[in-house]
Amino acid sequence: MPSTPDLVAFTDRLADAAGRTILPHFRAALSIDNKLDGGFDPVTIADRAAEAAIREIIEADYPEHGILGEEHGNVRLDAEHVWVLDPIDGTRAFICGLPTWGTLIGFMSGGVPTFGAMDQPFVGERFHGDRESAWRQHAGTRTRLKTRACERIEDAIMCTTHPGLFQGAEKTAYDAIEDRVRTARYGTDCYGYCMVASGQVDLVIETGLQPYDIVALVPIVEGAGGVVTTWSGGSPAEGGQIVASGDPRLHEAALAQLASAAR
Repeated sequence: MPSTPDLVAFTDRLADAAGRTILPHFRAALSIDNKLDGGFDPVTIADRAAEAAIREIIEADYPEHGILGEEHGNVRLDAEHVWVLDPIDGTRAFICGLPTWGTLIGFMSGGVPTFGAMDQPFVGERFHGDRESAWRQHAGTRTRLKTRACERIEDAIMCTTHPGLFQGAEKTAYDAIEDRVRTARYGTDCYGYCMVASGQVDLVIETGLQPYDIVALVPIVEGAGGVVTTWSGGSPAEGGQIVASGDPRLHEAALAQLASAAR
């Protein structure tokens, strides 16, 4: 397995390549395709080109590694080491010109999310985590990340992509938490998890995630002292119903509230 310094250097190369590909399309006129029948799941040339740029580098440097990507399919998923890619997490924000999207580059070893990077090239922020530590790079400065103490749901700041994603029993369980938290913010996508790691936000609750939506973010939150699981307390590596907390005590409280809708 590559060392943490090797993974940092390599993911920096990948993020730089993605950023160079994406930024010319941000806040510019571009064609938007819809991947979802009966709904709206946007994808742009920036998504596809950025993932292609990342995959080309991985294939050249680590041809034996697997790749799980949102836009260009999967290869060698039975490999010991697998890269999990979302070139633009938050494409809806991207097409609106809002800088709350990010490039997610995750690395799994033996099925466990072990290293992750989130890059926001327009803002100039890059987050890394290896489960043991997490940090942010901005304007030439590297800052160690640490979650903050927050034991009670009533004291928590919570983020989610959109409350409309929850239906039926999930909505009932989610609404019960949102009614109790101090405040909730929507549309944060990957940034919500990085703000948990940064000690700005206490809780993220989501559902319907794919592996490429979450694998890169798990080592960042865990490296800062937080917890990421499914609603039933299991591994988040396959996506699905996800809850991330900065304080393990808050996590247990959230899991208890979500248990009735956990799958």
